[in-house]
Amino acid sequence: MKIKIDHTKCCGCKLCEVACSLSHTGAVNIQCSRIRVYIGEEFCLPVIAGPYTEAACNSKGVVMYEGHEVDECVVCRASCPVKSVFKEPDVGIPLKCDFCGDPPNPQCVLWCPAEALTLVDD
Repeated sequence: MKIKIDHTKCCGCKLCEVACSLSHTGAVNIQCSRIRVYIGEEFCLPVIAGPYTEAACNSKGVVMYEGHEVDECVVCRASCPVKSVFKEPDVGIPLKCDFCGDPPNPQCVLWCPAEALTLVDD
């Protein structure tokens, strides 16, 4: 199973970030979320850290995030099972999607009001 990302449906509400952090820490702390939503002028781009995503190449465009330019290759890097783009803020441990447990119950998918995130078979 993987989480399919359809950035054309993302509304930028960031409820996925809230649900993920709440599931993993018991509190709302989006710095501990395994998903982040990058918001550009004309689109929103959910990015999940871990090997469980299915993201299409977005032809290496540039996204502005918190005043920094980020190339859209971040989607592929976040999907890489070896490298991590998110780290736990206090201890620097890499954050990777774990499907919110076993059996899989990804809260980001459950709480996405726009259905931009869906669970699919490999």
